[in-house]
Amino acid sequence: MRRPAQSDTDELIQRSTGGDDAARVQLLDRHRRRLRRMIGVRLDRRLSARIDPSDVVQEVLIDANNKLDHYLRDPPLPFYPWLRQIAWQRLVKIHQHHHARKRGVTRENAGMLDLPDESAGNLAERLAASGTSPSRHALRQELRLQVRRALGRLGERDREVLVLRYLEQMSLREIASVLGTSEGAVKSRHARALLRLEALLGNDVGEGEE
Repeated sequence: MRRPAQSDTDELIQRSTGGDDAARVQLLDRHRRRLRRMIGVRLDRRLSARIDPSDVVQEVLIDANNKLDHYLRDPPLPFYPWLRQIAWQRLVKIHQHHHARKRGVTRENAGMLDLPDESAGNLAERLAASGTSPSRHALRQELRLQVRRALGRLGERDREVLVLRYLEQMSLREIASVLGTSEGAVKSRHARALLRLEALLGNDVGEGEE
C-alpha cells in the first residue's frame, strides 16, 4: 500500500491553515488506511471480538479534528507522526482499560514484547521478503516462535524500528520523528537491528537442529 505523498499532505495543510474546510477533511481522511494498518499491527488480539479497529480509527480522527487548529498554528511533528501519536495514545488507553497488558505502557517505544503473534509472524514474512538472511528459514513451521523469541531479545528501539519500517511501512523520516532521533540514526539502528536479528535467528535455529 502506497503512502500518501508528502507534497500533497503539505498542500492540504496549507489550504487547511487558510480555512479550507474541504482540505481539512481530506487531510485527515487520506491517512485513514495508514492508521488502520498501525492499529491492526498493535491491537491485542484478545480484544478483537470487542473492538473494531475501524471504530478506533474513527475515534482517532475525531480527536485529531478537535486538535487540528492547534496543530496548524504550531506543528510539533510532521503531520502523520502527529496523527499516529494520537492513535498510539488511544491504543494505550484501550489496553489499560481492558487490562489486556500485564504491565503498563507509558512510552512510545514500550510494549513491543506484547506484539501480537500474528504481527510477529507478519514481520518475519516481510523480513524474509526483503532478502535478509532469515529468508533461508521462511518456510519453517517454527519460524514465528523463533522470531518472537529473537524480537524479545532485541533492545526496545531495535524492535520498534523493525516494526515501524516493515509492518507500519513508515519512511525513515517518519520513524525519526516517532522515536525523537535523526534520520541517520534510524538508518544505522535499522541496519544493526537486522544484523542482530539475523544472528539471533541463526543461533536459535542452530540450537534447535540435531
